[in-house]
Amino acid sequence: MKKHILLLALLAGVSACNDDYLEKLPQTSISPEAFFNTEGDLALYVNGLLSMPDMGIYLNDQSTDNAATTGAVEMKVVMTASPSSKTITGGWEWGRLRNINYFLDNYNKANATADVKAHYAGIARYYRAQFYLEKVARFSDVPWFSKTINPGDEALYKTQDSRAMVMDSVMADLAFAASNVRESVPVGTPGKWAVMAQYARTALYEGTYRKYHPELNLQATSGKFLETAATASGEIMASGKFAVYNTGKPDADYAALFASQDLSSNKEVILANAFDQVKDRRQNINSTVFGDYEQAPSRDLVQTYLMKDGTRFTDVAGYQQFGFVKEFQNRDPRLAQTLVYPGWVRAGDPSPYILRLNKNFTGYHQLKGYVNSTDNAVLNSVDVPVYRYAEVLLINAEAKAELGTLTQADLDKTVNLIRARVQMPALQLAAANGSPDPVMAQKYPNVTGANRGVIFEIRRERRVEFAFENQRFSDVMRWQAGKLLTAIPEGAYFAGLGKYDLTGDGVEDIILIDKSKTIPAEASKEKNSLGVVLIYYRAGMIGEDVTVYLKNGNAGGTMVTETAARKFEDPKYYYRPIPQKEILLNPNLKQVFGWN
Repeated sequence: MKKHILLLALLAGVSACNDDYLEKLPQTSISPEAFFNTEGDLALYVNGLLSMPDMGIYLNDQSTDNAATTGAVEMKVVMTASPSSKTITGGWEWGRLRNINYFLDNYNKANATADVKAHYAGIARYYRAQFYLEKVARFSDVPWFSKTINPGDEALYKTQDSRAMVMDSVMADLAFAASNVRESVPVGTPGKWAVMAQYARTALYEGTYRKYHPELNLQATSGKFLETAATASGEIMASGKFAVYNTGKPDADYAALFASQDLSSNKEVILANAFDQVKDRRQNINSTVFGDYEQAPSRDLVQTYLMKDGTRFTDVAGYQQFGFVKEFQNRDPRLAQTLVYPGWVRAGDPSPYILRLNKNFTGYHQLKGYVNSTDNAVLNSVDVPVYRYAEVLLINAEAKAELGTLTQADLDKTVNLIRARVQMPALQLAAANGSPDPVMAQKYPNVTGANRGVIFEIRRERRVEFAFENQRFSDVMRWQAGKLLTAIPEGAYFAGLGKYDLTGDGVEDIILIDKSKTIPAEASKEKNSLGVVLIYYRAGMIGEDVTVYLKNGNAGGTMVTETAARKFEDPKYYYRPIPQKEILLNPNLKQVFGWN
């Protein structure tokens, strides 16, 4: 009984400790001699460290060019204000690391076989690698702690270790985990293949980051990380245990990954975070992602999707003046499985949904993350894919493209399997490199070499396949493409005042009237040919007394979301400052890349 009481105290500390241990006493109060005795003890502790993304991943594109937001998200604040270590103060929390290291310092005391202990140590080191990857992505150089640090330890006041040293340690943790974590683990916990997916993801991140960020002076070492990314992803592929989810329904299979009540048997999902209202583990974000939301998809994202025949949408004459209905015609089927499309019907409503044109938003509505049901048991019980096999395939393709070893056979085993799900034409290596997309060339001017064109297309594929899955910001940062974030997101296009069809049936649904006019009372509003009352909006520019903002006011244009100019200081804004209070506590910490 005493052991279980101590365990509860320990696990409470594991789940709740988010405070900086530089400021507080250690939260762990359990004696290693009293607890780390059996395999069961190791399992209970490591399960207490479990941490996986939830449905919040679908709301994390607010800091990217995929979406507009009215929220004061950090990246927008950085680009529109005067940021410093006094105002940007997040990210320097270390409590989780202490709990991980406490386990690693004590697990060998257990009376268990070497392979059992190595399994649990591998999972702990996987968690430590994730922890440090987040720190490096935010701060670059950070202190590396491989042991539990206690009050009074001199190590509390060390300076940062180099990014190179920290990332070598991260990769060593992941290599150990990949070699020792079991394949068979309890459902909903990371096993060998989840570890391998993280290993490949981390290697690709660091390899491309080093290649495209000259300020680090680490370009010469980028290749070894890219090779690891190709090898680790290739091992997952060679296992034969996973496949792109494809039942032959190109207009539904992709969306099914994000609205499933059970992903445990889906061969594309390497690890899932399971929710079940019956088991009192529930979550839904419907009111956030689709109601009075802060995240609204951008037109730039919409224009990234290819035409259904594989040609570029941005090559179509006049595409910049296409309205909402025309934008969705003959496009990559993933577009209509990610955003609300003309004719979409919301559960519980008898008629197709008509886009709501809020001020400061784009007019586009996000479907990914929205569960189209009125049944609370369904709404609260949708699983979240943590690692998808599709990502592994794109890691393999991108790593080989960056290394210069990519072949058509590689594309057929990676990108083209993903495209086949939605019956999109296969990507052809020679064609992509022979005619690079000029729009993509403007977005990524630092991409050079013989594989320039196919790298653009792999980047397009990542943006489309993982839209609103918390991948875009990391991609933009590692590709040194921060300047993309300076463009204020725009929305749907309207040619000017007048009536518009938004459901695709050829019948007008809304009317934009002059800002000087008053929206009439309900009984006096005009009806369309179906006898349905039109929805009225007073159109104008930001700052005017209107109900929808257009770029050119009454003259039309795209919907606009804000006017505050954005700037991106390179390389400074690829990183964040160490909070000032931490430097006051430890003067040996140093700011990098111009932060103060």
